[in-house]
Amino acid sequence: MSPDPHADLSRLSQASFAKLARFVTRELGIKMPDAKLPMVQSRLVRRTRELGFNSVDQYTEYFFNSPDAAEERVHFINAITTNKTDFFRESGHFDYLSTTVLPAFAGRSFRAWSAGCSSGEEPYTLAMVLSEFAAQTRGFDFAIFATDISTRVLDRAAAGIYDESVISPIPTALRARYLMRSRQPGRKQVRIVAELRRRVTFQRLNFMDSYYATNGSFDAIFFRNVMIYFDRKTQEDVVNRMCRNLRRDGYLFVGHSESLAGLDVPVAPAGPAIYRKS
Repeated sequence: MSPDPHADLSRLSQASFAKLARFVTRELGIKMPDAKLPMVQSRLVRRTRELGFNSVDQYTEYFFNSPDAAEERVHFINAITTNKTDFFRESGHFDYLSTTVLPAFAGRSFRAWSAGCSSGEEPYTLAMVLSEFAAQTRGFDFAIFATDISTRVLDRAAAGIYDESVISPIPTALRARYLMRSRQPGRKQVRIVAELRRRVTFQRLNFMDSYYATNGSFDAIFFRNVMIYFDRKTQEDVVNRMCRNLRRDGYLFVGHSESLAGLDVPVAPAGPAIYRKS
């Protein structure tokens, strides 16, 4: 099918948006108020064009009624989810990890989960911090599990390639140890060194699943700046499921704009946006 060159590809009716919004909230837990219509519309234009439809409304009809709808869900989720992250974002958490959490793990192994890892900046930041501690601490070993719902960002994260413009938060000494510059002239990119990439396992995971296949429990979970997209009931349910995978006395890190106050969850405050399982 060839799109009509005169058609308004961006058109998304209120009725179509309502159907998509219900799907997103049910399947992903993400709140979708009417104010999100322009955002959803703009993010689906590219996929609408790729499939040859004349409007986002037409794409919506295909999404819910096509026999290929199950496969299309992956493309839709990749388009609709927000992926904002930075290296050493909310750096106080990594200072707390180094000075307060890790000393108790001298001579032991440490396992962390970056839940909602986006394009990989958070788990690789964790890997740098843990690698620095390992270099100074005999017998310490670590592994990082990183998950996201979007296959698009997981592919980027696994590759570990970033534009030089995003690495400024990384301290100079750590850049020298853990980043490789591109050998292609004029290509201003870096790649996380292989030794660090091997420490991180990436996997697709939906927080709405009733069970999280994490292959074991964790000493620390970084679940930051994700809950802001959920309503309070969904926040409570997700944190409780997450805490099943958190070891006793383990730490849960959330975003500084997030709070677990008022939620019935098995953790207590330990620091700014930091909780500990009792």
